[in-house]
Amino acid sequence: METFIIIAICLFTPLLILWLTWRFPLLNKVGTIIIAYIIGCLLGITGLIPDTPEVHKVQTDIATYTIPFAIPLLLFSTDLKSWIKLAPAFIKSTLLAILGCCMAITIGFLICAGDDKETFASIGGMLTGLYTGGNANLASIKVALGVDDTTYIITSAYSTLLSAVYLFFVIIFGKRVLRLVLPDFPKDKMNTTRSIDIKNHDNELFYGLFRRDNLRNLAQALVLTILIIAIGAGIALLCPKHMFQTIFILGISTLSIIASSFKRVRTMERTFEAGTYLILVFSIAVASQVTVGTLGNINPHIFLFITIATLGSLLIHVLLSAIFRIDTDTTLASSISLICSPPFVPVVAGALKNKNIIGPGIAVGLFGYAVGTYVGFMLAKLLLWL
Repeated sequence: METFIIIAICLFTPLLILWLTWRFPLLNKVGTIIIAYIIGCLLGITGLIPDTPEVHKVQTDIATYTIPFAIPLLLFSTDLKSWIKLAPAFIKSTLLAILGCCMAITIGFLICAGDDKETFASIGGMLTGLYTGGNANLASIKVALGVDDTTYIITSAYSTLLSAVYLFFVIIFGKRVLRLVLPDFPKDKMNTTRSIDIKNHDNELFYGLFRRDNLRNLAQALVLTILIIAIGAGIALLCPKHMFQTIFILGISTLSIIASSFKRVRTMERTFEAGTYLILVFSIAVASQVTVGTLGNINPHIFLFITIATLGSLLIHVLLSAIFRIDTDTTLASSISLICSPPFVPVVAGALKNKNIIGPGIAVGLFGYAVGTYVGFMLAKLLLWL
């Protein structure tokens, strides 16, 4: 009975979150992922979910099984051609943001790692995935590197807190501060950006995901997802046992990107939303494992490391943008899209009063979804050599 209750909580709490973000615009601005982590942590800390080995096993199983299904669904809607068509400034800014993220994490690793290089290299890899592709890549790299749940929870909790502070800074003070060193958005680009159909995924999920006319597309997407998982697992089984998780995650990511190159796959409705729902299920399962004892064992070096990674990523990105003369709005849009995820781009665009950055900003985040797992995994391995 206890097992069924935990499964029900993980499956139905995201539906409650989606309804709340649809019903209350203020919560929608906070974001479903952040709300999921808050609710999950409260369930664990208050003891509403028992702190027993049996319950932890169920939570771990749910988290483990949702990610392989979420990755293909999130990547099916990506459009490789649209990345190539991005304005040169956004392409440049995206590459500089990823470079800045890797540099900041490397600096933080050298300062904080000490003798525990393996743990901090794994955290560095997860942060790279998070700050280039969002929570989906954070979870993917956790699985690929075999990171324990405690380290993952601490990393996720701290990065969520610091990302919220970062978002607040960008919305309130970002343009005023950055325009001191960066040029303004070119006036000749105003109102010329190609219009892209951008939907607020958090707001549309509640009604859009389970509508009858979308169920056929979702069923087809699920069949394709299962096929990709089967092929990815088959390939991984041919490799040494200790490499299974790594090859499996990278394999299904690659196969999903290949599948997205086919228009029939790319245009299937609501696959991204379905993947987001599974990420919420994953978030509840992981965050609900937080207990008072977990919080009491927080390593201050990890907090310092994540602080350096978060704030350093923005600082280095701004410095590189100043060198390459990337404008303020483009820098902020690409940075927010990578660090906080694409749904926050319209929020920042509204704060900057520049709707032209929405389309390219969203595309930057989708590019991050595709490459984040690879970049994070490679950096984690490279850090071990330092």
